[in-house]
Amino acid sequence: MKKMQFTTGKPMDLIDQGMIRLLQKDGRMPIVTLAKELGISETTARTRLKRMIKNEIINVVAVSNPVKLGFDITGNLKLSIDLKKKDAILGKLKAIDQLNYVALTTGGMDIDVEFIARSLGEFKTLIFEKIYRIDGVKSSQTSLIVEIVKDTWDYGTGWD
Repeated sequence: MKKMQFTTGKPMDLIDQGMIRLLQKDGRMPIVTLAKELGISETTARTRLKRMIKNEIINVVAVSNPVKLGFDITGNLKLSIDLKKKDAILGKLKAIDQLNYVALTTGGMDIDVEFIARSLGEFKTLIFEKIYRIDGVKSSQTSLIVEIVKDTWDYGTGWD
């Protein structure tokens, strides 16, 4: 059986990969069903799941549609920053509640951010009062999401 390494050094085998694939399709799948699908005991399934959650390999969460939850504006910001201040900037961005994704990137821009806002006023405050006031943020490109065409999370693992 081909084994992959977790960042913690523990092996990831085909059963771990199978658990991830099944949970990506249905994060509410009961442990009993998960174990049956993989041909393992319930105890083994529970132990492996706890290990993957503890090691931050997976999170089991409800993925929601922000528009249906009352957020009128969703989008993406690409920020150009003073890279000498990147750690402080990333820390301040991480603390902003309206940002649900913050990543350091390569290419034309330095940081990629996804945001949600309840209104145009909240969006304006987010951009002009919070993000642009962070020391080291030079410029941004903003894209508003007008329609989500595909939003899947069942991409398996890099070893599938």
